Formats: sequence, C-alpha cells, structure tokens
Amino acid sequence: MKLFALVLMMAMGAQNAQARVVTKTVEYRQGDTVLEGYLAYDDSVKGKRPGVLVIHEWTGITDYEKRRAQQLAELGYVAFAADIYGKGVRPATPQAAAQEAGKFRGKDRTLLRARAAAGLDKLASFDQVDNKRLAVIGYCFGGTAALELARSGARQLGTVSFHGGLDTPAPADALKIRGKVLALHGADDPHVPPAQVADFQQEMRLAKVDWQMNYYGGAVHSFSNPKSGNDPSKGVAYNEKADRRSWEAMKLFFKEIF
Repeated sequence: MKLFALVLMMAMGAQNAQARVVTKTVEYRQGDTVLEGYLAYDDSVKGKRPGVLVIHEWTGITDYEKRRAQQLAELGYVAFAADIYGKGVRPATPQAAAQEAGKFRGKDRTLLRARAAAGLDKLASFDQVDNKRLAVIGYCFGGTAALELARSGARQLGTVSFHGGLDTPAPADALKIRGKVLALHGADDPHVPPAQVADFQQEMRLAKVDWQMNYYGGAVHSFSNPKSGNDPSKGVAYNEKADRRSWEAMKLFFKEIF
C-alpha cells in the first residue's frame, strides 16, 4: 500500500512538472516601429487553442499585464500582451504616461488601431493559436484600444474592456464590429462619466452589436489593479470584489464565444 501511494505521488508530481506556463518576450513590428510583447501559454495543452490579446494600461506593459497573460495561459488560452508604445517606451510617471497615451488616444486613433492590429496579427501567427478563435481584452487605456480595434472591423470573436475609456471619434465604425462586446465598468468611475457611458450604449444599439455591460458598485477607475491604491476618493483605486467579479464575467464570456 505504501509502495502504491509512493508511485501515485511520483506520477502526480511528474504530471504537474509537465504542466507549466511558458513565457517569452517577443519582438515584432508595426511599420518601421519595433514593438516588444509578452507571450504566455501552457505547454502541457496539446493542439491549437484560442488566443487572447491583452492590451496594457497607460504605463505600457508592466508586471500587471504579464500576470494577466499568465492567468489566461493557466486557463488554457494562449495570451499575448501587445505593445502599443514601442520597445523600451515604458512611462515611469503619471505625467509621462498621460503624454504617451495622449499620442494615441487623443491624437491618432488610426495609429492606435494599427498598433493593436499588429499585436492581434502576431498572436494569430503563433503555432499554438487557433487563429479563427481570437479575443481581445484591455485595461484602462487598453480598453479603449481593444474597442477601437473592434471598431476597425478586426476579426476578434470578442472584445472585453476592463474600466476602459468608451468614447470614440468615429461611432459609426461600430457597424464594422464583427464579434461580441463586454464592457466591465466601475459604477463610480469619474474618468468615464455617465454621458460617455450613455453615448457608448447608444453606439452599440444603433450598430446592433451583441454587447453587454456590467457595473460594479463602489468601484472607480482601474479597479482591477492592486497597484491603484485603496482610496476611491482619488478616482483610481483597487476594488477586490470588482476585480474578482469582472474576471469571472470575462471567463463566462469566453466560454460563450469560444
């Protein structure tokens, strides 16, 4: 009996050793600009599987986006954190982040779409990815980018915005959206005011998009990131319940679209 238990424990240990998340830094390009993304997948999963593009907050790719990619890999997806800004461009202060994000969000949505599309194309190119089953998620600035990519007519089956900006200079482009949309929104987010929310909902209705929107009471901007602090009065703060609930909502959404 003891021998059987020992053999069973060794077998389970070998199985667990085989199941591991592989992560890699990946260089790619959009035009002449060198970008640097982050790939994560579980190498114990056999065959092709859905791919999920992760688009970063206004600080560029950080440990936060890498952790999200790893979590997605643990769920059985191939995750690729896209780089919108360019290799080595990682703003270190809120002022620098606002300036960098403004180049895309405020001045050039066409370039924002192109950078996001480059990330989606790179994700689709990996051997492990079923390129007919793709989704895009984004956080804050990345939520805006994910929605803009959907509005460009990109091929993702689903788009998830976590506390992202919902506005766009081209609302009629919602007619180009091919997949489903899920917006996860802090009900008390001062950076995405009710008027912007109302405009987004009307945009989705007029374009007859298959869309959902979840509100999280007491949550403000950047509610899913523990590094956002714990003071909602500042308009940016972590909210554990909203973080957990929004992640579960995303998982259900993925089960539906994939």
